[in-house]
Amino acid sequence: MGEYILLALSCILINNILLAQYLGNCPFLGTSKKMETAVGMAMAVVFVLVLAGVITWVVDAYMLKKFGLEYLRTIAFILVIASLVQFVEMFLKKSIPALYAGLGIFLPLITTNCAVMGVCLININEEYTFMQALVASFSYASGFGLALILFAGVRERILLARVPKPLQDTSIGLITAGILSLAFLAFKGMV
Repeated sequence: MGEYILLALSCILINNILLAQYLGNCPFLGTSKKMETAVGMAMAVVFVLVLAGVITWVVDAYMLKKFGLEYLRTIAFILVIASLVQFVEMFLKKSIPALYAGLGIFLPLITTNCAVMGVCLININEEYTFMQALVASFSYASGFGLALILFAGVRERILLARVPKPLQDTSIGLITAGILSLAFLAFKGMV
């Protein structure tokens, strides 16, 4: 049990997929201007990333490795991720149309989100067991959500501040992401 707690803390705080490995910054910068959109994106990424992490682990362990087809990993993983995103997109369109409209183009971008693919590949490269892959996938997704929501809160405050013209929009977003990344770097020596 302690091993899973350490793995979770490591994935959420120390090896945060956005702030330490800087994967998935397109939806990070694109959906963090409003808190509602950031929370919706965080939930969608948690759902897709957890399912993708588990399903790709099963596909890799029981199909690709079994038949010596490891070279097809990227294609297989992209198919799994794209299918899951389509499922989430259909679900949100029917169930929560306002969130679907708020996420806009960023929802289909989860398909090509390098954070999702990165977590799937990390699970395989680290040779995690099924439970470790499940915990790591959920923890990386939670870390993504945490960083996205924190960043959205900061960006909402920045909109109220006077920011010099050359630093507005993406520039101040990247500077803020760097500072937030430095804050998460403080967790490096914990585990």
